[in-house]
Amino acid sequence: MADKQPSIVALIPARAGSKRVPDKNIRPLAGHPLIAYTISSALQSQVFSAVIVSTDSQLYGDIAGHYGAEVPHLRPSELAGDLSPDIEWVEYTLRRLQENGRDYDCFSILRPTSPFRLPETIERAWQAFLAGEGADSLRAVEKCKQHPGKMWVVRGNRMAPLLPLTPSEQPWHSSQYQSLPEVYAQNASLEIAWSRVVFESRTIAGNVLMPFFTKDYEGFDVNSAYDWNLAEHLIDSGQAGLPSIPQSPYPLEEYAE
Repeated sequence: MADKQPSIVALIPARAGSKRVPDKNIRPLAGHPLIAYTISSALQSQVFSAVIVSTDSQLYGDIAGHYGAEVPHLRPSELAGDLSPDIEWVEYTLRRLQENGRDYDCFSILRPTSPFRLPETIERAWQAFLAGEGADSLRAVEKCKQHPGKMWVVRGNRMAPLLPLTPSEQPWHSSQYQSLPEVYAQNASLEIAWSRVVFESRTIAGNVLMPFFTKDYEGFDVNSAYDWNLAEHLIDSGQAGLPSIPQSPYPLEEYAE
């Protein structure tokens, strides 16, 4: 008999305290609030046993419900600050779900700021994770655009290379990008982990991480006004596509510019 596939819950964090782009998680993009695209991708991927939004705002919760996600409880304000680490709200959410008889083998963090993450992106990541024997977690990465070999630590009027591994005969800071070791930066597109890493080691990643290589604009992250304008350009020019949304737009005229 084939082994039973582990269960997984989607966790979508959407606190209401964004400063760089106020209310960015519910700001309209191409007719729908930003968070709608992540909810839609998660539901359409058919990967998850449940799609849960973690928010400290009743309005955000109402919007999430309109697009098909669950908001079984609001996040306490002490877990929704600018500096609140992910482990706090993830642990809180998984424990609250457990208390209600809902226990999941795995969880995936899907941040609303990645609107170009498609259902097939999530499916590809889940299949990679299932095949990654021995991994505690999977995290989305992409090849870095600014190589750390060309980064510096400045102290006063002197600076030193950030990375101590640079060879003295041909320093990385004086080399062509193509000749440097490949380095990858994490993006906000998605993370998947076994729930046990939260309860056993109180981390969201564990100790053994595997990469998930995003393609094209799957890992694009909307975190500033510049990012927002670029996202709109990518949509208008057809360079990036959004997940389809079957629901009518949630009425957010008061948030439109």
